[in-house]
Amino acid sequence: MQALADGLSAEKIEALVRKWLARLPQPLTAADRDAGYDYDISILQAEFSLTQVLDRPLTGRLFFEAAIRENLDLGRLGQVQLIFERRITKATPSRFRTRVITEGVTPALHVDYKRSRIKQYHKEGRALRTETTINDTRDFYIGKRLKNLPALRQIGFQANRRLLHVQTISHDCLLGEDAFQPVNQPRDVSGQRVAALRFTDPRVHSLLSALVTFRLLPNGFANHELRALLARLLGLAPDSFTPGQMTYHLRRLRLHGLIERLPHTQRYQVTEFGWRVAFFFTRTYARVIRPGLAQIVPNAPPVDSPLQRQFSRLETAMDDWIAQATLAA
Repeated sequence: MQALADGLSAEKIEALVRKWLARLPQPLTAADRDAGYDYDISILQAEFSLTQVLDRPLTGRLFFEAAIRENLDLGRLGQVQLIFERRITKATPSRFRTRVITEGVTPALHVDYKRSRIKQYHKEGRALRTETTINDTRDFYIGKRLKNLPALRQIGFQANRRLLHVQTISHDCLLGEDAFQPVNQPRDVSGQRVAALRFTDPRVHSLLSALVTFRLLPNGFANHELRALLARLLGLAPDSFTPGQMTYHLRRLRLHGLIERLPHTQRYQVTEFGWRVAFFFTRTYARVIRPGLAQIVPNAPPVDSPLQRQFSRLETAMDDWIAQATLAA
């Protein structure tokens, strides 16, 4: 399909039009053509699109909504100048703005330059569609004759690529989703069933906190060393936490890829992936979720913090919206 699209050249379009002009009735006679009179083909509108099919529709929607939130300044003069690679001044005839249009539940991002436009949206829930529509070739100091199609094609596809390059989001939601979900779900590894390491499980947080402690040990750790530390974190006596119980947790960590056994030993070391997961899980819970919930839960003591104030405003706005919609809160 891409090869067919790339082969749609000005020459092929010209040949198709000329074939039908020779068959269809028209006011020009053979004598007119002999005298040099004939139709010329012009470009009224040209559209160049880039469609990137996504493996996970939900992930794609999350990515696009994040891209919209963090790139609302795309329509500003400086950003448009980067996207279209044109020198733009205040005298340039255009409305420099970013428009986010919602039709139903599908948002669309529009960036205007003179009479041309880039539109980006989540197509049919499965692809990120970026398309540049040129409504006047003179926006780019190019004539309207069909022979200018290759130059317009280069401008349109480069604008699509530059938009994707200019767009940034603060996190890699695709890789993040791929890392987060497998750890939080039961897995089957080479025929071995392994339980999940759920983020909401206090025992999992204690286990990951212990892993962080053993990260820098050059010779790794053994069952009894991790068991002694984990028992204290769980508030248990070391004798009440058996080696068999610890073996169960070690198996979970190993099959999820958080630890690996040192060759020819009964000792383990934390993998790079395990270190990152353990550090992120424990720090997020300790520094974001616990203190955040302490500020917003109804029974918490009043705290004058930016988070509490913003959450109160959100709560009030939601109550007002529910009341206006005549729904019971």
